[in-house]
Amino acid sequence: MPVDADRNVPGLIVKFGDYPLHHGGVGAIRSLGRLGIPMYAITEDRYTPAAASRYLRRAFVWPTRGTEEPECLVEGLLRIGRRIGRPTVLVPTDEEAAVLIAEYQGELAGPFLFPRVDAKLPRRLASKQGLHELCVEHGIPSPAAAFPRSYEDIAAFAETARFPLVAKNREAFVRRSRPAVNGTTRIQNRAGLLALARGWGEQPGVILQEYLPREEAEDWIVHAYFDADSTPLALFTGVKVRSWPPHAGMTANAYVVDNPELADLVARFIKQIGFTGVIDLDLRFDRRDGAYKLLDFNPRMGAQFRLFESESGIDVVRALHLDLTGRAVPKGAQQPGRRYVVENIDLPALLAYRRSGYTTPHAPLRASGTELAWLAGDDLRPFFTMLARFVRPGAKHLYQLWRTNRRGSGAGWTA
Repeated sequence: MPVDADRNVPGLIVKFGDYPLHHGGVGAIRSLGRLGIPMYAITEDRYTPAAASRYLRRAFVWPTRGTEEPECLVEGLLRIGRRIGRPTVLVPTDEEAAVLIAEYQGELAGPFLFPRVDAKLPRRLASKQGLHELCVEHGIPSPAAAFPRSYEDIAAFAETARFPLVAKNREAFVRRSRPAVNGTTRIQNRAGLLALARGWGEQPGVILQEYLPREEAEDWIVHAYFDADSTPLALFTGVKVRSWPPHAGMTANAYVVDNPELADLVARFIKQIGFTGVIDLDLRFDRRDGAYKLLDFNPRMGAQFRLFESESGIDVVRALHLDLTGRAVPKGAQQPGRRYVVENIDLPALLAYRRSGYTTPHAPLRASGTELAWLAGDDLRPFFTMLARFVRPGAKHLYQLWRTNRRGSGAGWTA
């Protein structure tokens, strides 16, 4: 179905940090570019997959670390806005960008279009502690959690804690500057926890969270766009079949699965907190108590958003652009059974999951259609650029994970 987009209003992919192999940005460029919308992107260099897309009008090369002073990043965005020369829809692809846009709405409102939201809310949602507190406040199930402020707190907690448990960086914004852990980390026992904690400094920036055993759980994802009244104009649900690293990190393979109960839970929560814009949520269904427990709330577009498209041709990025330009967002049911595959990480994930014997009960036996993250017949260059850049660092990453697993220490990747 044709989508009536405003082709006079460009889109800008906003990302801060050095992660050139980001398929979500490529997906957003293609999604809006196929509608004839002029697309721009911030890239690390001129040789990223995003910069290679035929749908990208211009790549603004701006190497950042995600640790710069906010004022510097705002000035950089304003400089890009002046170069584009007309109002532009911002599409943030990481927490740093989403939080910056929310907290500097006044400065960015002239050259840019973006959902108006409580300036403090995206930072709180992106924080593991802030999200946990909001869940408790609004009665949304989430894993039990502790927020130690010192090594002594951790030692005391370890005396009564149930293992295994999960350690995560408390704030999304320390993951690049001073991360306590490299990612979601499962800790097997008290000795493993205390050994790790010795390297966390005087004020450990971690959350210690209940581990939801994968044998008793199933991973679900929700992507949606909410308008100024916190009403969903597009809301999709699906199951995560595989991720990389295994049972943690980025989605490697997922399916669209209708889940009205989960959709209603998320819509009520968003209405209660008054959020506006695009969301990407990770939840785990705990079979032990029958609850969907909210693990992560990304107040921006998720990398796997192209898994979801309605029968009227709407995904969350298209809904964002249509709504911000005053267009109606066509209604339409999601396409159940649709599959999403991230080619460069799904093969190692498949091997790991087969070895562990883990399955996803709600995953369809056959896909009704497949969306590949990188390969697209109308836009081939991002795929080959990804291959050229992935081989060496990808092999190194796999080797490091293999060594970590071989050591069999008290901590390892999990979700």
